[in-house]
Amino acid sequence: MDEAYESEGHGCGKNLPRILAVVGACLIFAALVWKTRQYTTPVPLDAHRAAERAAALAELRGAEAEALNHVGWVDQAKGIVRLPIAEAMRLAERQWQNPAQARAILLERVEKAFYVPPPPPPPPSDFE
Repeated sequence: MDEAYESEGHGCGKNLPRILAVVGACLIFAALVWKTRQYTTPVPLDAHRAAERAAALAELRGAEAEALNHVGWVDQAKGIVRLPIAEAMRLAERQWQNPAQARAILLERVEKAFYVPPPPPPPPSDFE
């Protein structure tokens, strides 16, 4: 019976190349995953880098607080200022008592803020 079993292709010798190919492919895949993890894992933070990031965050939050709570110029040439939130809300509440006038003022401000001057005329042609 063993001879009949091996003659049908069920022997260990016939399947060994397939098994080795599957095991080899799995090992190659595992090696690729391991190398990819090595390349994509960030460097651990040391105390110096953590302090640097904390200082940058504190500076950013200070600048944001300054921008939210104090008056400043956004574009001095166009006359655009930055107001504190509470002051801007009071101004909007006062202006929007008359919605038609407030809308006209708002559209005028938008046009002034985003005005792009027309391009200069093209130089005259030599054939004119």
